[in-house]
Amino acid sequence: MFKPISAVFAVALAASLASSAYGRDTVPVPQGAQVRNVVLVHGAFADGTGWRPVYEDLTARGYRVSIVQNPLTSLDEDVKATRRVLDRQDGPTLLVGHSWGGTVITEAGVHDKVAGLVYVSALAPDAGETTAQQYTGSAPTPEFVIETGSDGYGFIAPAAFKAGFAHDTTDADAAFLRDSQVPINMSAFGTKLTHAAWRTKPSWAVIATEDKAFDHAMLIHMAKRINARITQVAASHAVFMTQPKVVADTIDQAAQAVGQSIR
Repeated sequence: MFKPISAVFAVALAASLASSAYGRDTVPVPQGAQVRNVVLVHGAFADGTGWRPVYEDLTARGYRVSIVQNPLTSLDEDVKATRRVLDRQDGPTLLVGHSWGGTVITEAGVHDKVAGLVYVSALAPDAGETTAQQYTGSAPTPEFVIETGSDGYGFIAPAAFKAGFAHDTTDADAAFLRDSQVPINMSAFGTKLTHAAWRTKPSWAVIATEDKAFDHAMLIHMAKRINARITQVAASHAVFMTQPKVVADTIDQAAQAVGQSIR
């Protein structure tokens, strides 16, 4: 017959299992850290559930993580959704965006609770620019095929989804992402930004070197223009799912760096 285990042992065992489950050698967030909040913003053709591996890594380290669910109906509505989540934070916050989410955090990141920005294979327009302008002069991405309906909303073509979005995932994961797509109003890419938070907030960038949605040179150009500290990793556009530790490590480094600066 099993004997009850003490509460202390149970907590220690749970922490040990959580750490081994994700294969991490991480240091918990220091209790005195200034930045303990992280807000994650997804991109087009997806929703916030793709952030789960990053969420689990960061929460295991002690961060308080919130995930925005963008409606993808317009830049304005996505920014409003992000601001609602930022309003709920209890202190300085790192704002993280993937892909189209980079445009969203660029506009929303002027919020007074945002202490820093992390771009994950993400767009970074300037004020007065559109997202579409960022592609000017970039190499084509033939494997990333968007099908736009008569209502102006776009999906990634199912037959091209894995190759264009998530070639380094399993077939099952790629199929789930493909079949759970959230379409974006394509007119959003033509909306000019009013603000560019990266002009006043420190920035970091994770760049997936095997990203088929963006020209690699384009990602590098945007990251350098915003003076981001750059981490490159071999991954697809779904880097948030396939390289969550690299993404979480970058967020952790950013939070600690920003925390030092605001002490």
